[in-house]
Amino acid sequence: MNLFDRNSFSGKKILITGASSGIGAHTAVKLSQLGCQLILGGRNLERLNGIREKLDGDNHELMVGELRDADNTYQLISDAVERVGPLDGIFHSAGIETVLPARLVKQRNVDEIFAASVFAGFGVARAASKKNIMKDAGSLVFMSSVASLTGQAGYGMYSASKSAIDGLTRSLACEVAQRKIRVNSVNAGAVLTEMLEKRFKNSGSSAQEELENRHLLGLGKTSDVANAVIFLLSDGSNWITGSSLRVDGGYTVR
Repeated sequence: MNLFDRNSFSGKKILITGASSGIGAHTAVKLSQLGCQLILGGRNLERLNGIREKLDGDNHELMVGELRDADNTYQLISDAVERVGPLDGIFHSAGIETVLPARLVKQRNVDEIFAASVFAGFGVARAASKKNIMKDAGSLVFMSSVASLTGQAGYGMYSASKSAIDGLTRSLACEVAQRKIRVNSVNAGAVLTEMLEKRFKNSGSSAQEELENRHLLGLGKTSDVANAVIFLLSDGSNWITGSSLRVDGGYTVR
């Protein structure tokens, strides 16, 4: 079911990082159904091509590369825009989730979890600040998490990375407001993705039941978060910036 007019993104170009799976992939499919031209970002060419085959329309591009730091990410985006023209929006969905107690954390673990989400996020921010890359009145959405708002054992690195994203959201919104560019993040709760299913497989059914019970409305679907992201990318959110939208099934209420 589409909540948006089928032509609401007609003529618009949007880049999605982390588009080969999960929320990024679902958002791409739904946006293509609304007339959007997409640039799918990710490191796995085969998986990106698989998502492109699911999209409506045939004018979509790929941005293949590993998002590991700000400079690398900026250059990948800049090269993609040279091919397709300036963007109307960016959804930075790329990131990984690692559960590791603080006593076991090494620098390589910190570098890994911050690379795709935070370090690359600054590259996305730099790109969105350039007039030749992001159009005026565009929209930038960062993928965040309820982990930035709550505490949980073993989630120190992940929580810190998402708190950094929310902080970046607020400050960048101030920087680009003169051009009417909106910057927001989405604090998602637990969503049934490939990543979460692997976690349940390793931890057992009791862990799944416990996590479900912590969400007043149960676990989310990728479409639940994708709908919120699409709203923030759409003209319907033209008076919302610097916000972190909770889409968590009531997880943070308790």
